[in-house]
Amino acid sequence: MIALGHYQPSRILTNDDLAQIVDTNDTWIRERVGIVTRRIADTETVADMAAAAADKALANSGLAASDIDLVVVATCSAVDRSPNTACRVAAKLGIDAPGAFDVNTACSGFSYALGTVDHALRAGAARNAIVIGAEKLSDFTDWTDRSTCILFGDAAGAAVVTASGDDEPAGIGPVVWGSVPERSDAVRIEGWRPYIQQEGQSVFRWATTALAPLALKACERAGVAPSEIAAFVPHQANLRIIEGIAKRLDMPQAVIAKDIIESGNTSAASVPLALSKLVERREVPSGAPVLLFGFGGGLTYAGQVVRCP
Repeated sequence: MIALGHYQPSRILTNDDLAQIVDTNDTWIRERVGIVTRRIADTETVADMAAAAADKALANSGLAASDIDLVVVATCSAVDRSPNTACRVAAKLGIDAPGAFDVNTACSGFSYALGTVDHALRAGAARNAIVIGAEKLSDFTDWTDRSTCILFGDAAGAAVVTASGDDEPAGIGPVVWGSVPERSDAVRIEGWRPYIQQEGQSVFRWATTALAPLALKACERAGVAPSEIAAFVPHQANLRIIEGIAKRLDMPQAVIAKDIIESGNTSAASVPLALSKLVERREVPSGAPVLLFGFGGGLTYAGQVVRCP
């Protein structure tokens, strides 16, 4: 992973703004999920935001659009079934004839996409790739449901990934991924004009009890001790979930990403968005090991240790 970029819409929706729409208040939202603000897209589409984040990552990488031969977008909120978002991003960036596909595992999508791209690069199917998580969840938010409308925001994050040389250490560790399909209805966006629905308490219990051992397995497979992890970037679902998992991982020296506070839950965009901000603020040194871990709808999960760009 050689470079990152992110994009968020300019419109900020505060807890006080939401209190004008539904029966809620700032204190209740902060105590329940830890969110203070979130960004809401107006005219921007998922592809627009994905392309903006990818363009920044590409500029930061030193590569040109002509160097990219694979584009993968993780999203669960693209309105159009075809063409896929990845093809639209490639067209916007002027990338010629790349492999291009979307991945939909909801909030774990970026780590799923990154794992898939890592496999493609190792197999020689591509040389340089852009991996993007992008969501416009405001399109699927029921603004009359106070249990869900407080959660979600719109954003995109992207990474440029390139194959390492034979004499270079791997910069992306083995992915740990899986699912709990019998509980797939816990988070859902169903039908032709859907709203996001979820069983919040069920997801909370699963996330805070089952996921820490799986995140540690990603460290084990990468050959990195938890004490060596410089930053932990989980899916930004809920501040209480983030803090609960981090406590069980026992990584007191690691920077814990808490972008949930200012961005809300941005599903597949949340991990690359939070990581890009940490790097932009220089909170994690280049080359340091970072544990990524996404989880959510499906129920699905995926994580890996990467070296910070």
